[in-house]
Amino acid sequence: MKNSFGPGALALLNEIKTKYPTGRAAIMPALYVAQEEFGWLMPEALEAVADCLELPEMTVRSTATFYSMYRHRKAGRNVIRICTNVSCMVLGARTLKGVLEGLYGVAPGGVSPDGRFSLEIADCIGACGSGPAMLVNDDLHTGLDAKKIIEVLENYK
Repeated sequence: MKNSFGPGALALLNEIKTKYPTGRAAIMPALYVAQEEFGWLMPEALEAVADCLELPEMTVRSTATFYSMYRHRKAGRNVIRICTNVSCMVLGARTLKGVLEGLYGVAPGGVSPDGRFSLEIADCIGACGSGPAMLVNDDLHTGLDAKKIIEVLENYK
């Protein structure tokens, strides 16, 4: 998969490399570019990042597997991260997780049958004062109940 980045991603990676003193320092932003480009960080994507940054693949892989924000399996078109920290759990996050599983047929770590959603469990998304909360892709949604989740997710086709 060497040089398998598209022109836009390559330009972004080259810009990233100018902002960091070493390839090692640029691993995390480069992994975001790869994840956006390929949808997830399959072994070939990690190899492409390593090649681009002129680093051993194991160095890139160890960073990618350490942090939870990188996907290591194919995801749905929209990634739902539901918060299960104490605040959200007390306010009903467990019920909402059940709504997501029942209505959309997606279990934590899985993809809905139609490929529309992936569901991930998040330890905290920083919205403790307005839970229960979830992220859909990078969009924060708070004060959720079953009806609001359905309304919100209708906007993600």
